[in-house]
Amino acid sequence: MLQIGQYNTLRILRDTQVGLFLGDGVNEEHDVLLPNKYVPKEFHIDDDITVFVYLDHEERPVATTIKPYVKLNEFSHLKVNYKNEFGAFLDWGLEKDLFVPFKEQARPMEIGKRYLIYCFMDEKTNRMVASSKTKQFLDNDELTFEEGEEVGLIVSHITEAGINVIINEHHRGLAYKNEVYEDIKPGMRMNGYIKTIRPDGKVDVSLRKLGFDAIEPSSQQLLDELKANRGFLGLNDKSHPEDIKTVLKMSKKVFKKAVGSLYRQELIEIKEDVIYLL
Repeated sequence: MLQIGQYNTLRILRDTQVGLFLGDGVNEEHDVLLPNKYVPKEFHIDDDITVFVYLDHEERPVATTIKPYVKLNEFSHLKVNYKNEFGAFLDWGLEKDLFVPFKEQARPMEIGKRYLIYCFMDEKTNRMVASSKTKQFLDNDELTFEEGEEVGLIVSHITEAGINVIINEHHRGLAYKNEVYEDIKPGMRMNGYIKTIRPDGKVDVSLRKLGFDAIEPSSQQLLDELKANRGFLGLNDKSHPEDIKTVLKMSKKVFKKAVGSLYRQELIEIKEDVIYLL
């Protein structure tokens, strides 16, 4: 059976004037057209081919070898191509834009701007649509990770409290601003770590490894910075945290541990509040 909004590996059944018809060779009702413009230069009948299946302008299943920016039941950060009296239409990499009804817009969308959306199947219309009201697709009642675990993150939005993220495509989390040392923008994907799971289900995340595991990468980062800076660095344990964050993208606590590690290994020396590479 065809999976709309997903990649399907199908058999090439027949070659026609309009393209290749693909399917499982059992149920013709599930056959789908791969238009000529997407047909590979070399193929053979009965070969398997992996394609993305979606609904065309007439809401009929159609196949493409183009990779979309988002699949069904996924989040993505997409740009608005145009609007009409029914809603907004997003560029998701395919010929037919992805529709966002007005009722699914967290705030009125503007042409040319990007929004974090979730792609889902509208049960009433039986077609793929998107929503920028992403909270309805997230659930923290049954968490699927533990503290300290590495997870996948998507930046949702940024507030005074911190960086709101989506964890493993299913859960909500927060990274505090004073613990973030990279330039972060909505829609960015990255790995992070579960810092704290609170009794009320709220989750604190870190964009860096926690505890002892964070020291070694930071030591190497400091070493690399020294090598790139002709063997010296005008930072020390009395430096302002913002100066350390600007130069090394790490907290003062992690910086001091990294300095201590390199000093014990006799790789650096500290003179007159300057770190020198040995």
